[in-house]
Amino acid sequence: MDDSLRELYQDVILDHSRHPRHFGVVEGATHKGEGHNPLCGDRVNVTMALDGEGRIADIKFEGKGCAISQASASLMTEMLQGRSVEDAEKLMGGFLHLVKGEETELAGDDRERLEVMAGVSAFPMRVKCATLAWHTMKSALEGGS
Repeated sequence: MDDSLRELYQDVILDHSRHPRHFGVVEGATHKGEGHNPLCGDRVNVTMALDGEGRIADIKFEGKGCAISQASASLMTEMLQGRSVEDAEKLMGGFLHLVKGEETELAGDDRERLEVMAGVSAFPMRVKCATLAWHTMKSALEGGS
C-alpha cells in the first residue's frame, strides 16, 4: 500500500473515531449486546431494532476505546443500517477475513468502504479492537434483547 493511500485510510479511521456515526442507544431496541476486550479495556454496546422483514431498521453503539475499535463500530453501524440479518452476517464474515489479512469475498462498495481497516492485519493485537463491535453485533442478533 502506498503512503498516500495509507494516510487517507488513517484519516478515515480518525474521522470515524472522532465523529462516530450512529452513536447512542436505539429506543425500543429488539436486540442488545455488550462487548469488552479485557486485554486493552475497549468496551462497546450495540443496540438495534429489526423490522418485520428481518432487516436492521436501526442500529447504534456506545462505547469507549481506541480509535480502531470506535471507528470500526461507526463503520459497522453505518453499513448495516437497512440490511438484512443475513447480509449483516455475510458482511461480518468478510470483514473478519479482511482484518486478519485473509482472502475475503467482500466486493464492490462493501470492500471499498471496509478496506480502510485492512491495515490492522499487520498488527495482530489490534485485530481484536477492530472486530469487537462486529462480534458484539452478532451476539446481539443471537441473543435478542
